[in-house]
Amino acid sequence: MENNQNLNQRVAMITGAASGIGKAVACIMADQPYRLCLIDFNEQELHTLQAQLQDKTEIIAMCGDVTDASFIHTAINEIEKKFGRLDYVLNNAGMTSAAKSIVDLEFEEWHRVMNVNVHSIYYCLHYQIPLMLKTGGGSIVNTSSMLGLIGTKKRAAYVASKHAVTGLTKAAALDYAAENIRVNSVHPGYIETPLIAHIDSEMLAAKHPVGRLGTAEEVAALVKFLWSDEAKFITGSQYVIDGGYSIQ
Repeated sequence: MENNQNLNQRVAMITGAASGIGKAVACIMADQPYRLCLIDFNEQELHTLQAQLQDKTEIIAMCGDVTDASFIHTAINEIEKKFGRLDYVLNNAGMTSAAKSIVDLEFEEWHRVMNVNVHSIYYCLHYQIPLMLKTGGGSIVNTSSMLGLIGTKKRAAYVASKHAVTGLTKAAALDYAAENIRVNSVHPGYIETPLIAHIDSEMLAAKHPVGRLGTAEEVAALVKFLWSDEAKFITGSQYVIDGGYSIQ
């Protein structure tokens, strides 16, 4: 049996946790220390992160496909079994799409991007919210993109999927605002993560008014704020963190 202190210790679930923004959030929150459920499809990177953080806090690390609703259900059941609660969520797993016009975009790629970027967040919310309700509420952050608020050429699948995350966030926020569950979205611009490692960083940096790319740690600090009691009057909001890119 856990003692009362451990029962009251907060629990955070992070998808796409093994690298980039998810990893930065996990590292910050392990220092609190929040108990963590880390989810990613990359088993090697996931267990490397678990080993890095396991001396700081209790961790569940689960390797799986976030587009599989049964896997998400299993993860939530494991959180409830081990920790008995869920307080904070970062639904962060996502993917980019190839640079193609709508006509050239294959159906298979369209569906894959939608499954990873949208359907997975719906599955997560579907199973996360009931557990949060059992312990009086919580705070959920969904990772969208600056392209979840604006458009760009030859990225139809990605732009559509991230706009869908924005809308899903608003709907969920309204559904559960009265039950003390806050749901917000963050909208990063180009962040120095493995997701954009193949792109010329100097070229990307020049497109930002601030003259540089963002860091995963800067996005993590925003997530930490949105999870905190300092943000308890904020729900259904979109927080853009893109160095001014989208306002040009």
